[in-house]
Amino acid sequence: MQSEAGPGALHAAIIMDGNGRWATQRGLPRLAGHHRGVEAIRRTAEACPDLGIGTLTLYAFSADNWQRPADEVGGLMRLLRSYLRNETQRLARTGTRLSVVGRRDRLPNGIPEAIAQAEAATASGGRLHLRICVDYSARDAIIAAAQRLQGGEATRESFGELVAGTMHGSPVDVDLLIRTGGEQRLSDFMLWEAAYAELHFTDRMWPEFGPDDLAAAVAEFARRERRFGGLKTAAVPAAA
Repeated sequence: MQSEAGPGALHAAIIMDGNGRWATQRGLPRLAGHHRGVEAIRRTAEACPDLGIGTLTLYAFSADNWQRPADEVGGLMRLLRSYLRNETQRLARTGTRLSVVGRRDRLPNGIPEAIAQAEAATASGGRLHLRICVDYSARDAIIAAAQRLQGGEATRESFGELVAGTMHGSPVDVDLLIRTGGEQRLSDFMLWEAAYAELHFTDRMWPEFGPDDLAAAVAEFARRERRFGGLKTAAVPAAA
């Protein structure tokens, strides 16, 4: 499975961690960190095409995040609604296709409709596919895909399509998975799609993450040797 922007374009996925801690360290409410995090989304997405990234998947709100305090959850939902309202035209203008990956049946009234409108308005964008994961769980996606299979045979490709389809996604393997904020775990994110992803962890809090940080991660990715379970092909000696 290749990046949707075409052969050779990378699929980068980011666990955007550290918004709340960034705000708390500055004596600000946690929601202030989430608002600053939206600015980081904008500048990171804008940097992607020039770095060879064709698909960018961002982990914005997990299925487990519903357990957070009601005021924070409500603030995050309002922030999502605002993002869809304020960013759609800019995304369309810059050739960015927006998709929201995850469940939609538990989102507040009006947000699923706003998602559908934003996706339709940006559907022709071919410069970057920006995917934002909301109410997303990789484990739930795999379970739902297994239930849909109903005992039938499947290849990795066909099962991957089932996994992605359960969350309004598309089957695109992750090449580079980044987590900000200093933690080093996957947190139920893209477990199927990231089977052979290169992992990059940074102490940078998400509100401070920017193009230079993304470029550093891509440069490190380029230095790694990806064998996908095989061995490096030895050079064939020249004939005498």
